[in-house]
Amino acid sequence: MSDFDIKSFLANLPNLPGVYRMLGKKGEVLYVGKAKSLKKRVSSYFQKAQPSPRIQLMVAQIARIETTVTQSESEALLLENNLIKALSPRYNILFRDDKSYPYVVLTSHPFPRLGFFRGTPDKKQQFFGPFPSAGSVRESIQLLQKVFQLRTCEDSVYNNRSRPCLLHQIKRCTAPCVGLIDEETYREDVNTAALFLLGKEQQALDHIARKMQAAAEARQYEVAAIFRDQIFALRKLQERQVVDDASGSTDADVVACAADKGLLCVNLVMVRGGRHLGDKSFFPANAEDSDTRSALEAFIAQHYLAQPVPPLIVVSEPLETEELETALSEQGGRKARIVTRPVGERRVWAQMALQNARLAIGQKASQQSTQEARLQALQEGLGLPAETQRIECFDISHTMGEATVASCVVYDRLAMQNGEYRRYNISGVTPGDDYGAMRQALERRYRKIAEGEGVVPDLVLIDGGKGQLAEAVKVLEDVGLTGVALVGVAKGEERKPGLETLVFPGRAPVSLPSDHPGLHLIQQIRDEAHRFAITGHRAKRGKARTTSTLEDIAGIGAKRRQKLLTTFGGLKGVQGASVEELAKVEGISRKLAEEIYRQLH
Repeated sequence: MSDFDIKSFLANLPNLPGVYRMLGKKGEVLYVGKAKSLKKRVSSYFQKAQPSPRIQLMVAQIARIETTVTQSESEALLLENNLIKALSPRYNILFRDDKSYPYVVLTSHPFPRLGFFRGTPDKKQQFFGPFPSAGSVRESIQLLQKVFQLRTCEDSVYNNRSRPCLLHQIKRCTAPCVGLIDEETYREDVNTAALFLLGKEQQALDHIARKMQAAAEARQYEVAAIFRDQIFALRKLQERQVVDDASGSTDADVVACAADKGLLCVNLVMVRGGRHLGDKSFFPANAEDSDTRSALEAFIAQHYLAQPVPPLIVVSEPLETEELETALSEQGGRKARIVTRPVGERRVWAQMALQNARLAIGQKASQQSTQEARLQALQEGLGLPAETQRIECFDISHTMGEATVASCVVYDRLAMQNGEYRRYNISGVTPGDDYGAMRQALERRYRKIAEGEGVVPDLVLIDGGKGQLAEAVKVLEDVGLTGVALVGVAKGEERKPGLETLVFPGRAPVSLPSDHPGLHLIQQIRDEAHRFAITGHRAKRGKARTTSTLEDIAGIGAKRRQKLLTTFGGLKGVQGASVEELAKVEGISRKLAEEIYRQLH
C-alpha cells in the first residue's frame, strides 16, 4: 500500500457523516463510499479478516484516501452517487443509464400533436410518463392513433399541407391540417386520449359511451359506429394491462434484483396511473461478488439522481431505507416512500419484476455463451492468443469523396461497447483517397492511446484489403504501438457476406468458411462499423448540402434562408415548392423565387 501511513490517517478521522474516496498510485479513484461515521467505516477496511477477496484486492491498491464531511448521511448519499457517476470507480457497482426517459406529449397547438419526447418536460405542454423505453412510447402512440386518430406530424409539415396524407386514408388521422375536423371535436378526442394516458380508462370509456348514445339518438348511426369502435379498441387495450391496481391511480416504480449464472440484473417496472408502462433491465458493471441487496441500494441511489422520483418505490427485498427515502424526497421535491415488504397487489408487482430480471439473465447468459463461442472460434481460426478480448474496427464512408467520415467501433467483454465508439471527420486529404482517410483516423486514434490515453486493443480490424492494411501497419509503427494484431477484411466477390478474405501483415490471407462462428463475429463488428460510419457521413453530407445549396444563391442571406427552411420544413420542402409557393414567403420576390427554383432544379 505504498508509503501511506494508515494508522496516522485513521487516528485523525472524525466520527462524522461523510464521503470517502480511495485512490490508487496513479491518482485513479478505486472506490467511493459514504459513512455515518467516517472513522468507523474507513477503519473497517483495514481489519485483519476481510470476508471478500474483492475488498482485499482493492485495499492492497490504496495509496491515498480523501474524505469530505457532510451534515447528514442523506447528504453523504447524494454526494457519494454524484461522485460515482462522475468518476466511475473500478470497485463501485455502476449502473450506466445516461439517457433521459421518454414521454408521450400532447403539444399546446390548437390542434395538438401526439408525439414522442425525450428530455425535461415543461409546463406548456401535456406530458405522460415517463416510459421505460422508446418502444413502449411508440407502441402507445400507435394504439392511440388507431383509436383517436390524432395527428403525429411536425408543425412544419402540418402548416404546409394542401391535401390529406396517407395516415388519413388508412384511418390514423382526422386530417385537421385541411379542415376535415373542427377544433372543438378534435379537442374532445385529445381530452379523451389524455384521460386514457392518465390511467382514467373508465372515465374515457364513459365519455365515449355518452357520445355514442347521443349520436344514436340523433340517428347519426355512422358517427355512433365510430364511437362504438373506439370503445371496443379501448376495451382491448384494458385487457392488455398486466398490473391489477385496486385504486387505479398509483404512480410507482417496482425494482427487483436477481443473481444467477454469474450475472446480476436489476429490473425496473414502471406503473403510472395504475397502468403498466413496461419494464427495463439493467446489468451493472463492477458487480462481481456483489449481493442483490447491495445492487438494489446502488441502483436506487444512482438511478434517481437523474430521473423523476415517483412517490412510491416497491423493492423485492428488505433494505435500510431511512437515508434513501430522505435523499430521494429531497431530490424529487416531495415525499418518497420505499416499500421493502410488499403485500397484496404490490407483492405481485415485485414478483413480476423479479421474474423479468431472471428472464433477462437467461437471455444475457445465452447471448454471452454465443459470443464466447464466436470469440474462441475466431482466436482458433486466426491463430490469435487466448487473451484476445478487445477488438476495434475501422471503416470509411463518403459519397464521391464528399463529407468523408471514419468510424471506430469497439467490441469488448463479449459485447459491442457503444459508449466507446468514435467518429472522425476527415479533412486535408484528397477527396476519395481512402488510404489517406484511413491513415488520418488511425493516427488520431492510436497516437493518444500510445501516449497512455485509452485502452490498447488486442485486435484491430480494417475494412479493406492490402492497401488499407499497409497504412495501418505503418501508423502503428510510427506511433510506437506494438503487440496489436492487425487484420484487413477484404470484401468477397460481389460483396457477398461469407466470401470475405482476411488479410494479415507478412502472411498468407485466410478465407474462413461462411458458417464459421469466428467469421460471424467479424461480420457483426464490421457491419456495425459500416453502419456507424455511414450514419455519420449522411448527417455530415446532409448538413453540408442544406447550408451550401441555399447559401450559393445570390440574394439569399441568413434571414431569408432561415425563413425558407422554417416555412417548408427543411431543404426537401424548399426543393419541392413551386415558384408561386416560394414567392408567398415573406421577403421573397417573384424574380428571386424563380431564381431559387432554377438553382435548386
